[in-house]
Amino acid sequence: MPAKKNSQVPFIQSLDRGLTILKCVALSQQPVSLGEIAGLLSIDRSSAFRLAHTLRRRGFLACPPGRKDYVLGSSMWTLSHQYDWSNMLVKVAHPELKRLATEINETAHLAIREGKSALFIDSAHATHVIAVAGQTGELVPLYCTAHGKALLADADEPELRAQFGPGPLQKFTKNTITGIKALAKECSDIKKRGYATDESEYGAEMRCIAAPIRIGDQTIVGSIGISAPASRFAREQYSAYGAEVCRVAQRIGKFLNNPDANS
Repeated sequence: MPAKKNSQVPFIQSLDRGLTILKCVALSQQPVSLGEIAGLLSIDRSSAFRLAHTLRRRGFLACPPGRKDYVLGSSMWTLSHQYDWSNMLVKVAHPELKRLATEINETAHLAIREGKSALFIDSAHATHVIAVAGQTGELVPLYCTAHGKALLADADEPELRAQFGPGPLQKFTKNTITGIKALAKECSDIKKRGYATDESEYGAEMRCIAAPIRIGDQTIVGSIGISAPASRFAREQYSAYGAEVCRVAQRIGKFLNNPDANS
């Protein structure tokens, strides 16, 4: 029986190594030495120097004044500020957003963090006569909405106090969480459960559920979820809808990490 052909697409080793260097330097809290780069790639210092020098020549790496180790260069800053990440997320997530709205038959939203708010950047609508408005472009508080709390899922109490102050937080409805300690407990529960809920905390008679979208290192880059009038969205549906929203968020995260995954 003939051996199976290796279907793995060949890659350019030097480019792969250069990108590995950039990721290492980006994630390091301290400048990275040439020796650390050589060790990371299991290559000699001469080869590591040529790779780092090429990246430095193009502005992707730089050396702090008076030092020979490396930090990210100005070209990385320029690219990150010129690229519209929210537009990229919309392009990747929109088919899943539409699928979620169709399967559950409720309005679905996609959001990102914007300071102390969640910004709705896309939506897909249900077929109900009474449905939640699209809200694309609207800013809502992080601490009392499902999308906002999903974006805060990894935050602990000290981080929340640094972001919002000691409290109390503004109250919108009788269900709004106004204490930082209670919000920290909520974030911890969301991280364990995988999804956040909004039990009429921002808008009266509304229920929402959302899950964080995570990339490879588990960084939260967005949230996806559904909203509906409380009269049509029973608490008993949280578990089933939450599981589906989590699955959709995970699919989007996998696609962001590997765009070829669904091809």
